[in-house]
Amino acid sequence: MLKDLQTVRPRTGGQILVDQLLIHGADTAFCVPGESYLEVLDALYDVQDRFTLINARHEAGAANMAEAHGKMTGKPGICMVTRGPGACHAAIGVHIAQQDSTPMILLVGQIARDTTDREAFQEVDYRAMFGPIAKWATQIDDARRIPEYMSRAFRVATSGRPGPVVISLPEDMLTDVVSIADARAYTPTQAALSSANVEAIRAEISTASKPLLLLGGSGWDAQAARAITTFAESNNIPVTCSFRRQDIVNNLSPVYAGDFGTSTPTSLYASQREADLLIVIGARLGEMTTKTYSTITPPDPAVRMIHLHPDANEIGRVYSPDLGLVASPAETANALEGVNLGRADDWSDWCGKLHADYLADTEMPDSQEWELDMGAALCQIRDSLPEDTVVTLDAGNHTGWAQRYLRFGRPGRIVGSTCGAMGYSVPAAVAASVLEPERLVLSFVGDGGFMMSGNELATAAQYGGCPIVLLFNNGIYGTIRMHQERDHPERISGTTLQNHDFCRMAEGLGAHAERVTRTADFAAAFERARAAGRPALIELVTNPDQISSRTTISKLRENARAKETA
Repeated sequence: MLKDLQTVRPRTGGQILVDQLLIHGADTAFCVPGESYLEVLDALYDVQDRFTLINARHEAGAANMAEAHGKMTGKPGICMVTRGPGACHAAIGVHIAQQDSTPMILLVGQIARDTTDREAFQEVDYRAMFGPIAKWATQIDDARRIPEYMSRAFRVATSGRPGPVVISLPEDMLTDVVSIADARAYTPTQAALSSANVEAIRAEISTASKPLLLLGGSGWDAQAARAITTFAESNNIPVTCSFRRQDIVNNLSPVYAGDFGTSTPTSLYASQREADLLIVIGARLGEMTTKTYSTITPPDPAVRMIHLHPDANEIGRVYSPDLGLVASPAETANALEGVNLGRADDWSDWCGKLHADYLADTEMPDSQEWELDMGAALCQIRDSLPEDTVVTLDAGNHTGWAQRYLRFGRPGRIVGSTCGAMGYSVPAAVAASVLEPERLVLSFVGDGGFMMSGNELATAAQYGGCPIVLLFNNGIYGTIRMHQERDHPERISGTTLQNHDFCRMAEGLGAHAERVTRTADFAAAFERARAAGRPALIELVTNPDQISSRTTISKLRENARAKETA
């Protein structure tokens, strides 16, 4: 039934926009305030009982919080920033959301419409700026069209392959007073599998000798994770995950074989090559999952391949599959849940070998070489972590210890940028802890990444979040030093950090803080952090020679010298 426009009250553009947020189910936004969207801030004042506005310390932090919120909830994370510098700072969050397929809406205050193209104060063309890195970038010039634009924004952000939407809001448009009906609440649009599609998948898998599932992408809700686990376990098909998606299937399930990321053992790459059928659900088959396109050769892979993805444009982009179908991970998992292929006995040994390889690779290290061995330290606590623990990851080699030695699986979550953005983990942990304060949230970050966004611990303290930040301090930009030593051994340039007192910094931001230098001291410090009842930081002083969970700088130099003399 059409709404009676006689009953629609006059509202400012800011009020209309806030009403649309509420209609579409948004209840939280992350921001740094700005004068360019004062009308939105003012409208939010009237709905404080229904909407939480969290002001971050930096726009990059706000955008990363919104992106992490989108990952955790499956609904668009909302970020609000001001024009010019504010939007530029938030751009990295948009890039992360695009590469991670995360639903997100960035609302940017804009200059007044009558000053356009004069290089007005902080003027930027956001359509041009964000067009290449967002699903949709637009500007609302007429307040009467706000319901239309916002409804479309929510649909675009969540339909097909999820991603970010950027909307520019001219400040004078937000002050216009108009009478317009609201849009109805959005529903995302996702492609589903037909019975014929399911039968085609069944036929392809049934002829395989060594099938291998590769799960990734976004949109894996709890039900979908359970469904794909049931399918894999009932058929003894080993499961791998793409980079930072290890929480889709419980890592202790007998079908779990590991992940393709920065800490992948050579044995798993060998198994990927050995498989005669690769069933890819949700993943994009990028550099991480294919070791820079080397384990699977484009465009025609040597292995048979089924590729299911929510975006038709992704199927066949790099690799030509034998069977390509458009469907969301959730729709695919639910369609496959009850499928029994009758080959479980045939694949039992294959599946068992891959899971055994995974378990062997993640056993507690027995080396006493390092005073603080984070592999051993994490193994000490992993069995005592709550099953719904949230782990947020920054960029850097230090995350290899968490990705290798911790166990993941729903209801626990792993929240990390797949595009290698530094400074992500702490804001993401703040967002996760504020969203669900009863859950344990662990942030893994290096000394370099912490200096980019560690100030967001103050945001956690202000809003009642209690994340525990595990700060790996080795005095270097570790990942870059690793590559530097591999390609140009002992020619150190631009990768050394002179660090200061991280504990005093954290305490000044309202956090509990401790410094750990020995493996034996970690577990007790961790328990004190859990009991602190406020944000906490544990500074982990690690040896820079232990550059990753799999190699050392010394070994890299030895390998380089061996190549020179060969």
